[in-house]
Order: sequence, then C-alpha cells, then structure tokens
Amino acid sequence: MKQILLSHGGGGEETQKLIKELFFKYFSNPILEKMEDAAVLETGSKLAFTTDSFTVSPIFFKGGDIGKLAVAGTVNDLSMMGAKPLYMSCSFIIEEGLPFEDLEKIVSSMAEETKKSGVQIVTGDTKVVPKGSADKIFINTTGIGEIVYEGISAHNVRERDVILVSGTIGDHGACIMAQREGIELEGNIASDCASLWSLVKDLINAEILIKAMRDPTRGGLSAVLNEWAEQSNIGIEIEEEKIPLKDEVQGMCELLGLDPFSLANEGKLILAVPEEDAEKALEIMKSNELGKDAQIIGKAISDYRGKVILKSPYGSKRILEPPAGELLPRIC
Repeated sequence: MKQILLSHGGGGEETQKLIKELFFKYFSNPILEKMEDAAVLETGSKLAFTTDSFTVSPIFFKGGDIGKLAVAGTVNDLSMMGAKPLYMSCSFIIEEGLPFEDLEKIVSSMAEETKKSGVQIVTGDTKVVPKGSADKIFINTTGIGEIVYEGISAHNVRERDVILVSGTIGDHGACIMAQREGIELEGNIASDCASLWSLVKDLINAEILIKAMRDPTRGGLSAVLNEWAEQSNIGIEIEEEKIPLKDEVQGMCELLGLDPFSLANEGKLILAVPEEDAEKALEIMKSNELGKDAQIIGKAISDYRGKVILKSPYGSKRILEPPAGELLPRIC
C-alpha cells in the first residue's frame, strides 16, 4: 500500500484492511476492536465533553505533526476543565494520493501521544476525498473526560488573584510561521505541542485552588487574558518582563512585525489562583518538565475592569488589546 486511494474510504474491503492493518495496529483496545457503530462506555461520574478539528499546514512540523496535535489538543481541552481524559473519537478526512507512509507516521505519533495521558481512541471514521478536495489530511476528534476537579471557570477571577503561565509563549505559532514561510533563524524554534494532563494532575493533587485555567491556542496569551477580564469583570495587570519568551520567537516577531502575545501555543497553560496559593503553584509547575519555565506574570486588579494592562519594565502601561482578524490561518 503506497498511497491512499478513494477505495480506502468506500467502506469495502480496502477500508477494512486500512482499519485492521493500520488503525488497530496503533490504537488497539477492546472497545475499538468490537467495530460497532458506536462505542459503549461505562462511567458513573460527571463528564467533560469536547470536540475539535485539525487542519494545520504543514502537517509535519518541528516538534510534532497533525496527529500529535490532534491528541494533545483534545486532551488539553479536557484537562483545562479539571477532567481526566478517558476516551477519544478520531475521524480522518484524507486526500486521495496521500502517501501511506505519511499516514502511518501520523497514526503512530497519535498512538505515542495517547500514552502520555492514558486516553483511548475508541471509535472513528475514515473518508477519502478526490485529489484537490482537501489538503492532504484533516482530523476531527471528540474527547470525553471524567471531572476530578470542579469549579474552574473564566468567570471566577477576582481582585488579587495571581496569574501564572507554565512556560514560554508563542512557540507553536512561531514554529508554524517560520516553517510555512521558509524562514531560517539561528536557535531552536519548535512547536511546544504536548498533552498537559500530567501538569494539571500535579496541581490538583497538590490541592491548589484553581480559579481559571486555559491553554493559549489561537489568539495566544492576549486572547485568554482578555476573555478572563471581560467574563470576570475584572482588570488584569501583567508585567511584560516576567512573561517567558524565547529570544528566537521575539526575534522573528520583530522581523515580521508580529505580536508574540497573540501567537498560539499548544503545550502551555495559563492559570489564575488566589494570592496565597501562587508560590506553591509555581513550585509545583516547575517540578514538572511541562512547567519548568513557569512564571508568575501578573495579578487581577479592581481598576480597568474588562481590560488587560501590560506594564513595561520602565513602569509605563498600555492596554493589551484582544487579537483581531486571523493572524495565522490553519495553525491547528
């Protein structure tokens, strides 16, 4: 099998062969192997439920690929709501002619990423469209997780709550931009694509009071903080010099006139906790590889309600506006 053919999406012998010889090879579990029209899941707990689609271009990038991104993105959406990832669906829309080798790399990458959180792919679908009807491959996922920590919400941020970020911002967006445009810079610009459940689990186990939590994907840090400020009707003041940012990302943003605070991440989280939990939360995050570059970057204030204020190292202040328009399409 050299390439994906239209017959691989036709529901016949070729489809069965693709499912059994490729997808079962990497995603095998008793629920999936029943090959029913729907997976039967047993759980008596409160659940989180999410869905997403992934169309990133290019499909292979430094630090990951569309498959790893699909699993990590779904796991992270569940994790940000205090939910332990349990089950996923995965549907592939494949362009006719995609090399089978590329598809296997993507599926293998997905299987490897599921091991990091324990999530299982238990149902799925495959469609093959004529050449030119899609761009190589699109992936749609649905995720189900068990809520193990309740009460996380963008509406919960209050005055004096402290804002933390788990690491350097803008890495994924900068990586995709550089690779897409053929920009070569000194240093190491790679996507931070990663499943964050282990980091969230550490915070929960340490009994940190999590007020709000979000992974800054499209729209980046700016989008998340502006959403919190608006939904909690609070001001948020951020110290610019404390925001972790790689020199390579800063350099590329200066070169292209981009705002690093609006660039996407796919393996970082932003956290709001009470002032008394801030240092403990920072310590917990730094003890996990996914949070080794974590920093306290600001706090919620009573002034400037609904706005995010960026404070420069020189003491001047400006409003950090929410992103407008589509800075970089097909980022995830």
